[in-house]
Amino acid sequence: MSDDDAVDESKMDSGPNSDPDAGSGSDAAPDERDTGTDRHDETSKRDEFSRVVAAVRDRVDPDEAERERLQEVANRLATRAADAATDRCPDADVIRVGSTARDTWISGDRDIDIFVRFPPELDRETLEEYGLDVGHATLPEGHEEYAEHPYVTGTVDEFDIDVVPCFRLESATEIRSAVDRTPFHTQYLERRLDDALAADVRVAKQFLKGIGAYGSDLRTRGFSGYLTELLVWEYGGFRPLLAAAADWQPPVELDPEDHGRETFADPLVVIDPTDPERNVAAVCSPENVARLQHYAREFIEAPALAFFETDDPDPLTETELCEHLRARQTTPVAVRFDAPDLVADQLYPQLRKSRDGITQGLDDRGFDVFRTTTFADDTAVVFGELEVAERPAVERHDGPPVHVRAHAEGFYETYADDPTAYGPFIDGDRYVTEREREFTSARAFLESERLFDVGLGAHVETELESGYEVLVGDEVTVLLGEFGRELRAYFEPEP
Repeated sequence: MSDDDAVDESKMDSGPNSDPDAGSGSDAAPDERDTGTDRHDETSKRDEFSRVVAAVRDRVDPDEAERERLQEVANRLATRAADAATDRCPDADVIRVGSTARDTWISGDRDIDIFVRFPPELDRETLEEYGLDVGHATLPEGHEEYAEHPYVTGTVDEFDIDVVPCFRLESATEIRSAVDRTPFHTQYLERRLDDALAADVRVAKQFLKGIGAYGSDLRTRGFSGYLTELLVWEYGGFRPLLAAAADWQPPVELDPEDHGRETFADPLVVIDPTDPERNVAAVCSPENVARLQHYAREFIEAPALAFFETDDPDPLTETELCEHLRARQTTPVAVRFDAPDLVADQLYPQLRKSRDGITQGLDDRGFDVFRTTTFADDTAVVFGELEVAERPAVERHDGPPVHVRAHAEGFYETYADDPTAYGPFIDGDRYVTEREREFTSARAFLESERLFDVGLGAHVETELESGYEVLVGDEVTVLLGEFGRELRAYFEPEP
């Protein structure tokens, strides 16, 4: 870390004077003693910050042997890909992208991304055909996967390799698919990240991994590698990034090239330097932006290696779960079904939509939802707790004020001859009726066809139609075998 990474001391809290001699006859004025103590405390924190970061760098910086091994594999495969590409299209070329190309990769990460660029005159179908041909020629043991279009992925000498076709364009604003933008990201940052900043990027990535906020997949909704690199470059290092994040007031808006043309409603907005209409941070959830703020403050105040270490908690035991349930006195409920056969980036948005729909359905019927989550493995679960799990057989239904004649008469006539309703009667200045409640328990609603009236993800709805299980109260203990860690995270939450 360079000395330029100093924390803005005016932004840090200072504790009370802990000098045991304070007020006992010292010639120094109280303010002077406080200032000296605070200055010493802040210097100690900066020194500890630097010591911890140096220790982290020892862990995350690839050594020379690892770099040489990666470079050898990358060069060999890039040459193989280039030969195969030009055989099919003389104007094609190959470029390495991603963190290993920008020297921002963490030791042990083994991803090599090779992009095969074809001229824009090629049609999309031919690009996909050529791209798969090149991918299989480069990775004979590889297999096909699909993002916006198919590509080939495989493993060579313990490195994970992606061979991805894209169009070679003059500007990122001309892209035909998201992958066309990636080479521009690499070219932009290669010109801006020196060795010191690249080292700070590695530390920042490990910090985000440690606090559970790294990864732009739609399960995590955290900070991508590219976003992390932009933030470190924009603020000038890891230390100033944390100092800034600790004081962010969302929405935070950064525009490195001062060329943004769109307005975004996200808590963190970082205009893509290569595309003025894109927010690089769009995928970041409000929770992960807040998580970075929380842990930035914590780390600045008390630097420690623990912030950089990922946590893999033990599964919650049945005894522990039952203790939580007794202490909380809520009613846990779960809807469990076979997980749709989707990649995570398709599955989790559908699970969240279904969770929100089911939550709204429960709330609308008076089963006050306390908190919810969702998780998936072989099966998928919408899990939550209710403040109220059972309701009376009747519910109050307020009508319009009596003086609003047309609406009031309509309401009165609707319920006047209903033998199951109490009323209508007048309460204050309006008609009221007490009518039979459709569902008196949350289980009854969740097991009914009315569950399909709420907003559900399309594939989730299909799985629910094939069958699902409703668990209430202590019945949720059957989830521990598959989701013990997720349940521990739910019942023992951290920032």
